Amino acid sequence: MKKQSFQSMTVDELWRLYEELSQVLSVRLASEKRQLEKRLTQLQRENKTRVSEVLRAASAPKQRRQYPEVLPKYRNPDESSETWSGRGKTPRWLTAALTTGRTIEEFAIRDVEANKGATRRRGTQRPPASVLSESPSNDP
Repeated sequence: MKKQSFQSMTVDELWRLYEELSQVLSVRLASEKRQLEKRLTQLQRENKTRVSEVLRAASAPKQRRQYPEVLPKYRNPDESSETWSGRGKTPRWLTAALTTGRTIEEFAIRDVEANKGATRRRGTQRPPASVLSESPSNDP
């Protein structure tokens, strides 16, 4: 295509050139739009299969690990129903008391210290006290 000087063209020639360019542009844009729409539908089909796989995997119930019961270690002396096991975030009542200068040992539940052996793992049994108190005899 040869270079044309737009300054030397008449209005009618410029208008004809504009209409030709508009027609060529509309054909090319329509063609490109069709290609992009085909690609989009293909990607959507692929994405639907991925999404359905993810949803199937997410909907499968997961087995939750069994955790042992955790006994409370600290108790609010003002409200005996408020206890804390020592795990997780410190409760407000304990935080407030600690900021006033009290120590965490003041809130410790004494029974927990005595019952520590009662919450042992299964399979690790302690021998009876009578066996522990007897000393083995070395006499023949």
